Amino acid sequence: MSLWHTFSMCDKLINKTNNMKVFLNTIILFFLTLLICKNTYSQGFNYLPAPVEAHQIITYSQFTLSYNEEHEQAEWVAYKLTKQEVAMKQDRCNCFKSDKKVNNKSASKSDYSSSGFDLGHLSPASDNNMSMLANKQSFLMSNISPQLPSFNRGIWKTLEKWTSQQAISDSVIYIVTGPVFVNNLGTLGKNNVTIPGYFYKIVLKQKDSKTLSIAFLIPQIGSIGEIQDYIVTVNTIETITGIDFFPQLKNSKENKIESQYQPKKWGF
Repeated sequence: MSLWHTFSMCDKLINKTNNMKVFLNTIILFFLTLLICKNTYSQGFNYLPAPVEAHQIITYSQFTLSYNEEHEQAEWVAYKLTKQEVAMKQDRCNCFKSDKKVNNKSASKSDYSSSGFDLGHLSPASDNNMSMLANKQSFLMSNISPQLPSFNRGIWKTLEKWTSQQAISDSVIYIVTGPVFVNNLGTLGKNNVTIPGYFYKIVLKQKDSKTLSIAFLIPQIGSIGEIQDYIVTVNTIETITGIDFFPQLKNSKENKIESQYQPKKWGF
């Protein structure tokens, strides 16, 4: 074999090797991108509300929140809830603690002592059972809001159970929930934790390639009847709270989703 043929064969082999490297690198990059997108989507980042002024946003294992320092509680808590997560069980730790991640200190458990109000979860402990750590994080005071016992253990608990059933039925839903600082019931504790007049919960899901929304606005006092009596549009909650809930959706789609009032499509 001539020297020329030897060089030619080597050159072809090198080209093939380089092409294979490019191909493999492309495949690796594709799957890494897919994995990142999946993780981002699974954590609900595409459905986070817009930041409120300079309020601190904190992300935990199964939820993300925006902390309102003025009221010493989150103004919104957002998370994805799946059928698998609902099925997970953990021992309830009842380990309420101040949130050290809050820049200017969160409310404390002592603020609620002898107040007559429950330490009400925004993202319930039962929705944070993928690990013991996640369950403990749900007991951080940044995820807690003052709720009347009759409210927390009554209609609010009923609504939490209903959202869990939606996750079981539809495999995955997206939830945003929080207090509404209108007609407040005063403050409690040394940190002057605001006692909200209302609470809201918003649920999004995909059904037959369509995005459906439903929202609930429930007063702390006088919340009698069934949860369907308190269904409103997402736009209503936005108007009252000033929060932009789904800014990452295109404006036309966002407006359409947030103006929906379709109780029947949610089983009511």
